[in-house]
Amino acid sequence: PEAAAERAVLEALRARRAEIEAREQAAAQREVMLAAAERRLMARVEELTALQARLEALERERAAREDAGLRGLVKLYEGMRPRDAAAIFDELDMPVLLSIVDRMREARAAPVLGAMRPDRARSLTAELARLRAERVEQQAAQR
Repeated sequence: PEAAAERAVLEALRARRAEIEAREQAAAQREVMLAAAERRLMARVEELTALQARLEALERERAAREDAGLRGLVKLYEGMRPRDAAAIFDELDMPVLLSIVDRMREARAAPVLGAMRPDRARSLTAELARLRAERVEQQAAQR
């Protein structure tokens, strides 16, 4: 009876060892799979980071080209007679007008505003004030 009991205990231990080894193999396989998934994720993150940097560079280039174009328009309108520029400004869309007048020197913009239709000059002034207030808020938030 002791030998049978001893044999049963050994069999149970053998079965337990086999179960533990199977668990260890499964854990090792999961670890290998997780490491591979982590490598794929890291490669994807690097790829996305590179794409983000490229998009930011393209956006900076686009903004620079747009700014250069607006500077040319500003120069053009600053060189015009105020009455002639005002006649055009009275008809421009507000976002375009705002971009141009915001970049103009105040000494050049003032006579043009004075020659514009009063309601249009009032709207432009309100939009300029709003734009500049937003800019001040953004600068304060960045600090």
